[in-house]
Amino acid sequence: MAWPTHIVACGGLVEDSDGNILIVKTEHGGWVFPGGQVEVGENLMDGVIREVKEESGIDVEVSHLIGVYTNSALYKWYDGVTDVPTKVMFDFACKPVGGELCTSDETSDCKWVPKDEVLEYITQPAIRARIEEYFKFDGHVEYKEYVTHPGFEVKVSRKV
Repeated sequence: MAWPTHIVACGGLVEDSDGNILIVKTEHGGWVFPGGQVEVGENLMDGVIREVKEESGIDVEVSHLIGVYTNSALYKWYDGVTDVPTKVMFDFACKPVGGELCTSDETSDCKWVPKDEVLEYITQPAIRARIEEYFKFDGHVEYKEYVTHPGFEVKVSRKV
């Protein structure tokens, strides 16, 4: 039996004391909130803290878990050859505690955007859905399974 292969990732929904949300611009994803793959031997909260810092220059502390998401679509990477495995993503609410905005090898821009304007920047349906869950957070973690290829479709959505 082959071992299953999944990508484990985390995202940081960072909101400052003025109600602004941190977003970063990436080559393939456009404007998104910071996040990425958890490294081998790294826990989820350390992963989100590292990813936010790497992509934006901002230091954060993790507040709470917002949602757990599965992208179960089977599709090819941007190279058209590599199969992308199932992704499991954990989104955390975070508070900024230091650092200064700066870009990285993964980001071409980063900025603080007023909460009521942030969705104007986000074009990916899956990222929009995850930010909307942050806005609606009621103390219960959202679980969603969706596919992004050939189009965005939510398969399962429930509070846990």
